[in-house]
Amino acid sequence: MKLLHNISQLATCRADGGQGEIHDIADAALVWEGETIRWVGARADLPAEFQAAERIDARGGLVIPGLVDCHTHLVFGGWRSEEFEQRIAGRSYLEIAQAGGGIARTVRLTREASEDALLERGARFLREMLALGVTTVECKSGYGLSLESELKLLRVYRALARMQPVRLVPTFLGAHIVPAEHRERRDEYVRLLIEEMIPAVAREGLAAFCDVFVEASAFTVEEARRILLAGRAAGLTPKLHADQLTSGGGAELAAEVGAASADHLDRASDGGIAAMAGAGVVAVSLPLATLYLGQQPMPARRFIEAGVPVAVATDFNPGSAPSYHLPLALTLACTIQRMTPAEALKGATCYAARALGLGGRAGTLEAGRPADFAVIDAPSVNHWLYHFRANACRTTVIGGVTRWASA
Repeated sequence: MKLLHNISQLATCRADGGQGEIHDIADAALVWEGETIRWVGARADLPAEFQAAERIDARGGLVIPGLVDCHTHLVFGGWRSEEFEQRIAGRSYLEIAQAGGGIARTVRLTREASEDALLERGARFLREMLALGVTTVECKSGYGLSLESELKLLRVYRALARMQPVRLVPTFLGAHIVPAEHRERRDEYVRLLIEEMIPAVAREGLAAFCDVFVEASAFTVEEARRILLAGRAAGLTPKLHADQLTSGGGAELAAEVGAASADHLDRASDGGIAAMAGAGVVAVSLPLATLYLGQQPMPARRFIEAGVPVAVATDFNPGSAPSYHLPLALTLACTIQRMTPAEALKGATCYAARALGLGGRAGTLEAGRPADFAVIDAPSVNHWLYHFRANACRTTVIGGVTRWASA
């Protein structure tokens, strides 16, 4: 049994309460045994039965639940740095995509990459995310866009889950865009998704979710509805990339199909926000993508005021969000979306876990829950997200075991 003490602030991030309720404890202590938390509370209230536990000094740091990055495109071939300059020069995301860049370029590079190369790259990214205090990562396919290549990506995720400690939650995103070879035969690709790809993914148990990019450059609401319902029938919970570049009814569709989350939502309508609130859909904010694309950010305050839980994630991908730095995304959620530090933290813990169907199994520090947490070199949540550094994380613990510690 182990006892973490000398904690300046501990954020439990329980599910009850609103977006800003992180149920923090000053001068706290945390006790765990094996993989499970036994007790958490004020140091002065530590029960006698835990007094003899092995003591570990948090050195006055902040303790938070292990961070949950609930939207990433973790494995892909190549990069797209040239598009960074093109956007600075004034070309839009859609213009770049229409010229053969964007997602289509990454699809070409990913199809060419070997499984071993993708595996090595994904493992490196995960090591660096772990060092930031991230303990759970959602990972999408979507850069294969053929039966063989999509299965290759999802099998890489399965291998990564077995070889390293970060918990991975795979998502099938075969409906990212219509690939070049089907551009004049859209219906044929939708049929391929529904009749061949989704059944193959479900048969091998390679994904928990089915995602669709609903956008002018990707899939229509009607196409997305057919794909998501087929995925749901096969046991894959719906997710959506929705209303990122245009207001196209994605938020409303997310509510209609019972999606776990709708992500991006920069252009969501008032009706879509209300529908998501009524259906209990989590809104996932992706401020790094907003930053890189130079767009108006998702109106987080409107979602929060409507009663929609707002998660915060990176959208790590080679084009519109080439960074897996979740703490930076949290600071951006504060500065450009007007979320408080507590609201942002709950968005990357409790609510991010809910977006992945992991409520109670990640993103919270409570007795009986997994001992997944990070020790941050800061006295409080406010100070951590205000004083941005390359990495303020001192220690990352997963399942009660220290998986990363600063030198």
